[in-house]
Amino acid sequence: MNLTPKEIVKFLDDYIIGQRQAKKIIAIALRNRYRRMLLSPELQDDIMPKNILMIGSTGVGKTEIARRLAKMMGFPFIKIEASKYTEVGFVGRDVESMVRDLANAALNLVKNEQREKNREKIDEFIENRILEKLLPPLPKGVSEEKQEEYKNSLEKMRTKLQNGDLDESVIELELSQNMFDANPNLPPEMNAMQDIVKVIGVGSKKVKKEMKIKDAKNALKSEAVDKILDAEGMKDEALRRAENEGIIFIDEIDKIVVSGGNSTRQDPSREGVQRDLLPIVEGSSVQTKLGTLKTDHILFIAAGAFHLSKPSDLIPELQGRFPLRVELDSLDGEALYAILTRPKNSLLRQYEELLKTENLKLSFEDEAIKEIATIASRANEEMQDIGARRLHTVIEKLLEDLSFEADEHAGESFVVDKKMVDEKLGDIVENKDLARYIL
Repeated sequence: MNLTPKEIVKFLDDYIIGQRQAKKIIAIALRNRYRRMLLSPELQDDIMPKNILMIGSTGVGKTEIARRLAKMMGFPFIKIEASKYTEVGFVGRDVESMVRDLANAALNLVKNEQREKNREKIDEFIENRILEKLLPPLPKGVSEEKQEEYKNSLEKMRTKLQNGDLDESVIELELSQNMFDANPNLPPEMNAMQDIVKVIGVGSKKVKKEMKIKDAKNALKSEAVDKILDAEGMKDEALRRAENEGIIFIDEIDKIVVSGGNSTRQDPSREGVQRDLLPIVEGSSVQTKLGTLKTDHILFIAAGAFHLSKPSDLIPELQGRFPLRVELDSLDGEALYAILTRPKNSLLRQYEELLKTENLKLSFEDEAIKEIATIASRANEEMQDIGARRLHTVIEKLLEDLSFEADEHAGESFVVDKKMVDEKLGDIVENKDLARYIL
């Protein structure tokens, strides 16, 4: 998607409050990826992505900024937690698996796009398979009159099928059942072997099943996709996108930092992981189910709170691979109020829509919203600062009785005012020991 940095920031403003500098830096980084693709291939190879290090407490919007952008622009994107990886030689996930996860994300992205693009062909394939069971094809040599009758009956049956009139009818289908189901966590060599046996038909068998037509439509989707879509073409496109547009968001990178440079061999989740991560961020080749994936032009965005350490505690080589740094602002009461009122799908709107499914109309007075924001801000100041996530806890506690008894209030309107907020949460806020457990 060809958006200017200003347009990217404007889009983010609809969902994320504040953090202007972080939005600006990431918008420029993404725009540079578009600019790079317009250059000559020789120059493209020399322009490396400017990886970003985001510093800020939990809940201030670090992950949300990256996730929203990737979704908006259709980029392959994965979020991983650095603390889940271990140094080579220890039991656990090795850092190369994040690249394989990105390859899977890219393939799923391309598959979904191709499914949408070829939806009519896929639907037609499924319809024809079901119609063959409902009205078996005529034998060769029948009269033209019989053929015309068959054609008319087929079209009538197709109309009924499309309208859902036959959804409850039962048919018998012969479906392929692969004994070697794909597993993204297996080593790439095993995945490659799975692809080979799938192509030559070893390990798969036909299974006859009776099912309702509405279930048959879903059961046949996988077969339709295999028959209609170009599997190799999708893999090639997914590989291209992963290499040139892929984004890996490494959260909690501060958890693999050794504060003050004290490293021990007994701690596989720290400096060893940084050293294993270095060649992937610098640019290397990783074997994936798509083939060899080069990481040279993947954009890495790392994030961490850095409460007990600082970015300079990262090993120098890794620090150099994250040249762009931005510190995100903590969220005060005013910012939390804006988060509750301005985004398109704000938290308050989510609760209103959820209770609307119970035929209960929920609304919030402005003074009540300000009080909710104030309580959340105080809780963040007096306890662990978890940013906007505190709002979830506060509102859930505020509305838990109403949500539990919603079915008893069907057809009613309910307004949350400041008095209700004080009654439900006032005592909890004043009792700090209680607030630590509840808020």
